[in-house]
Amino acid sequence: MASLKEKIGYGLGDTSSSMFWKIFSYYLPIFYSDVFELSLAQTATLMFITRIWDTVSDPMMGVIADRTQTRWGKYRPYLLWFAAPFAIAGVLLFTTPNLEENGKLIWAYCTYILMMTVYTGINVPYASMLGVVTDDSDEKTVFSSFRMFFAYAGSFVALFAWEPLCSFFQDQVGSVAEAWQHAMIVIACMCLVLFLTSFALTKEHIKVTPTGLGNDFKSLLSNLPWWTLTLASVCTNLFNTVRGSTVAYYFKYYIGENVNIDLGLTSFIFFAGLFLAVGEVCNMAGVVIAVPVAKKLGKKSTFILSCAALVVFSIIFFYMPLSNTGFILMLLLQIIISIFTGIMSPLVWSMYADVADYARWKDNANCTGLIFSSGSFAQKLGGAVAGSAVLMILDAFGLVPNAVEQADSAILGMKLTISWIPAGIALFMMLVLIFYPLTRKKMDEITFKLKLSTDTE
Repeated sequence: MASLKEKIGYGLGDTSSSMFWKIFSYYLPIFYSDVFELSLAQTATLMFITRIWDTVSDPMMGVIADRTQTRWGKYRPYLLWFAAPFAIAGVLLFTTPNLEENGKLIWAYCTYILMMTVYTGINVPYASMLGVVTDDSDEKTVFSSFRMFFAYAGSFVALFAWEPLCSFFQDQVGSVAEAWQHAMIVIACMCLVLFLTSFALTKEHIKVTPTGLGNDFKSLLSNLPWWTLTLASVCTNLFNTVRGSTVAYYFKYYIGENVNIDLGLTSFIFFAGLFLAVGEVCNMAGVVIAVPVAKKLGKKSTFILSCAALVVFSIIFFYMPLSNTGFILMLLLQIIISIFTGIMSPLVWSMYADVADYARWKDNANCTGLIFSSGSFAQKLGGAVAGSAVLMILDAFGLVPNAVEQADSAILGMKLTISWIPAGIALFMMLVLIFYPLTRKKMDEITFKLKLSTDTE
């Protein structure tokens, strides 16, 4: 049984990853279009094309991590080795060089590829640690829940602080571009400390001997649970990023960047950072709910029911009026939707650990890093496709960056990308999960047989 200290330490790793990831997902598109001054089409193309490298780097990192042998374990040392490069790459990503258009575009491609490569280098081994911190399927869900709870806590801090940090530094340096860079330096320093702390507090308990690379890939390609879960994982990130990357545009060009919500006895400013930060807090609530609900209903059933709820509440969001009542209802819907996405998030990673156990049982393939690399790839693919798709949709609907007035068609495009389009993604995800075969009964059987096999050796 792993200690509470180890579970907290494991969670702190994704506090760091998630702080960067949410800023990349929700603010990088508008940074590129409105601050860095790329066109919407250039930004969409950049975010899509760079994913080609991830099709190689993610599984390659998984294979390397599976075959790493150190006194700290297989996966844990990467938290130490990549913590500083992770922080530096994030700062470079939000740096605007004094170059001509073509030079800036090359800079954007290089720094984006660098950031995603470093993210792979630390996040694939970090995620893979879930397969070696415990051999109990239910405790893996607990570890995964700690991970996602702390991830959403980090996201809350980053998203709630981002706009105030940018405003503060803009007042100090007078340049919007430098303000964004300085804000990222603050976040990057926090991420560096968090990864080092995660390394110090965690430990690998399960010793796994790597198997043949050919056998690992053969097992992966014939692994039905892996195929269905990876497709569902892509969809979770599509859902979250389509909604999230729309928010900054939605507030800037539709709601207004700083409007008041009047609650009668009190009022407060309704802005994009608050909307997103409230979502992160509610994601945390969903993570807490996930453990007892999944234990009672099973991971698969809990996942499917959450998808169904997302379909319904996302569609309702489209019909919210631009009024004080509408703003209150938007915030309430954000709370509800975020609770359900929070329930799903720890299940994805816990189910990847189950898929790794399934591969060991079925094919005698010890390919935990390779399997978890697909989770990282799914995260980045879903985020990149979603970010690109949102920009292409907004461009097609006629949104003009930094224009004071937007056409009705542009407003419609933003409303669709925050409601009906995510609803369609959630519906597809629900249909995919029907084919996921690793029920609780099946996992109990696999866990028993793996323990029996280990005891016999």
